[in-house]
Amino acid sequence: MFTVHQKGQAPSTNSSVLPWWLIGTIAVGTLLNPLNSSMISVSLFRLGSAFHITIASATWLISSFYLAAAVGQPLMGRLADLIGPRRIFCLGLVLVGITGLLAPWAPAFGWLVVLRVFQALGTSAAYPAGLALLRAQTRRIAGEGAKTPAAALGAISITSNVSAALGPTLGGVLMLMANWQAIFLINVPLVIIGLILAFLLLPRDEPMQPEEREPIRLHAITLSQIVRVLDVPGIILFSGTLTSLLVFLLALNNPFWLLLPTALVLLLLLLLWEYRTQAPFFNVRVLLSNRQLAKVYIQFAAVNFVFYSLFFGLPLWFEKARGFSPTLSGIIMLPFAGIGVLATFAAIQILRRSGIRLALLLGALALSIGTLLLLFLDTKTAVILLLAVIVILGIPNGLQNLGLQAALYAAAPAHEMGAAAGQFQTFRYVGSILSTSLLGLLFGGTITNGGLHMLAAALACISILLLIEAGRMRSPTNKSAQD
Repeated sequence: MFTVHQKGQAPSTNSSVLPWWLIGTIAVGTLLNPLNSSMISVSLFRLGSAFHITIASATWLISSFYLAAAVGQPLMGRLADLIGPRRIFCLGLVLVGITGLLAPWAPAFGWLVVLRVFQALGTSAAYPAGLALLRAQTRRIAGEGAKTPAAALGAISITSNVSAALGPTLGGVLMLMANWQAIFLINVPLVIIGLILAFLLLPRDEPMQPEEREPIRLHAITLSQIVRVLDVPGIILFSGTLTSLLVFLLALNNPFWLLLPTALVLLLLLLLWEYRTQAPFFNVRVLLSNRQLAKVYIQFAAVNFVFYSLFFGLPLWFEKARGFSPTLSGIIMLPFAGIGVLATFAAIQILRRSGIRLALLLGALALSIGTLLLLFLDTKTAVILLLAVIVILGIPNGLQNLGLQAALYAAAPAHEMGAAAGQFQTFRYVGSILSTSLLGLLFGGTITNGGLHMLAAALACISILLLIEAGRMRSPTNKSAQD
């Protein structure tokens, strides 16, 4: 576990131990994003009634959050590198608190969507800023050759997984106690706790080293400098690419084909612009020069494509093909998240003793076996066998998430840790967005055993590719962890 240090006490320079209060404070901030992304799902019907809109329109509260977070993660990560991770961590919390107070008073649904976008931007700050803080603290304690802090990454991963899994349950309790407004107001006490901990415990932002990027001078910056330093054209192109792709994929059953070439053209312009600009928002040059980092991003998108396809697809099959109640479907899916949390503890030990490669290998192997087993399920399969398959499918959630976070930590440049962590999370949302298109194609009409088997075949192919890539992976220099 974590060795406890008194605040202000310098640990030994030959240790990569991180203080528990630093890890805990960062974990409190990072739970807000998965919590708010999942908690809203149980309130869509009530929100639709309150604002006199359809459920299809109400789902924009989910889509807009994903889209804003996909843009917000690298943006906040870049700001963390430029301005300081502690400042951005606190700024994100403040933004979440403000939206939590204002959302219950939204006069129309459009205003609520706008506030939801700002909420996503605020919740996007904690993860990239937190990883930048961890990296800086690790360098301060153990120098440039510090090992990957597996326990710290594991604690953050467990917090995120638990908050995402419990989000619908907490949302349901809040709906019973109050109304949809409570879904937003619950953020206020969490933000207050996070800010108190951040101000008291997080280390102040350090001046950058001479070889690192010059930080923004907040008191003297001009509008033109903001546009240049933050790469506003790159942000606009990036947002346009994701928006076009999202809208196209969400309407695959009746596609608006013009959006596909629009997304491709915007993507090409984005790549060209980001390659040529001096301060890119999405650093294409780093991805071209750092193949290890690029592979981490691609694998993370693939892992989340499989995860979200299962997370949303299996309950649909349980309810529509097997005839299970939503309650029973939820109970059957519990091991999917629960085993993932337990697997994260196992992943911490694997990273400490054997390195990143073994964690990814075991995760991809379990995912391949689990998705192949789905090919043998049908409407007559016993519930106990369904649970057994769900347990196997829950294992990779802990191993691969933590393994890829450790790989990111090892591959990313130290002074760009915030931006790299933000881009890492963007690929999570790319995977989730792509999964919605697959589910729309396979489950858009009648949900059958055939649809489940086609889903299983597609996910098994991706899982096997992940297994092959994990087998070919070269262990990074910073491969193991010490806690």
